[in-house]
Amino acid sequence: MPLYMDIHEHVEGLTAEAVINAHAQDLETQAKHGVKYLNYWYDVSQGKVFCLVEAPNKEAANAVHREAHGLVADQIIEVQEGA
Repeated sequence: MPLYMDIHEHVEGLTAEAVINAHAQDLETQAKHGVKYLNYWYDVSQGKVFCLVEAPNKEAANAVHREAHGLVADQIIEVQEGA
C-alpha cells in the first residue's frame, strides 16, 4: 500500500494534547477508509504537524482527517521508506 507524509502548515493554537487527541480520533476513523496512520510529529512553535500514513490514495488519507476532526492536510506527499 502507498505510504504518504501529510503536512499541516499552520494549526492555530497547536498543543501536544491537541495533537494526541486528533491522532486518537484518526485511529478511531481510519478503518472505514482503508487507511492506517502510523506516526506523527509536530512543532508547536510553528504550528506544524506531520503524519505518516498508509493509504490507498491521498483522498482516503484526507477523508480520515476530515471525518475525525476536520483538520485536513495542506499537502500530502507520497514517500518511500528508507533504511
